[in-house]
Amino acid sequence: MVQTIKLVFSNFKYIILATSIFIPMLIGLLILSEYIFLEPYVVSHIPSGSEFGFVLIVILSSLSALVIPMNIFRISILKSSKQKMGGGIFGSIIGAAAGACSCGPVGFAVISTFGSVGATATAFLTNYETPIRFFAIAILVITYFTTVKSLKTECKVNS
Repeated sequence: MVQTIKLVFSNFKYIILATSIFIPMLIGLLILSEYIFLEPYVVSHIPSGSEFGFVLIVILSSLSALVIPMNIFRISILKSSKQKMGGGIFGSIIGAAAGACSCGPVGFAVISTFGSVGATATAFLTNYETPIRFFAIAILVITYFTTVKSLKTECKVNS
């Protein structure tokens, strides 16, 4: 696995891509989850008891920043077989989208826009935020291992 990561990230553009995925995703999820506040000035606060949610956000952002560049690398070397490359990117997108489930201030806009359906969806996402993030992390881990396996066989990387 380490050799596969070295193969992908030996190219500087994939390091830049991973960084450009990790930082905005981390900051965006921290703002949505109300760990970073922008008004009246930028301040960060991790309330007691919510450290686990913060760690899940960091893990989710890190895995997304690892998996997406690996899949883009895989696409760039597998341009001829398009069927084999769809699953990795699809898993990355689902994992990243499922991780952005916390509602915070967004929930009020959803409630006012969709009424009782929005309130139900907001309550569901708020109550099941941690399991949804676990599910997203599981999807990203599975995508990571399938991508590593695919790159090992297609690029002839030795273990």
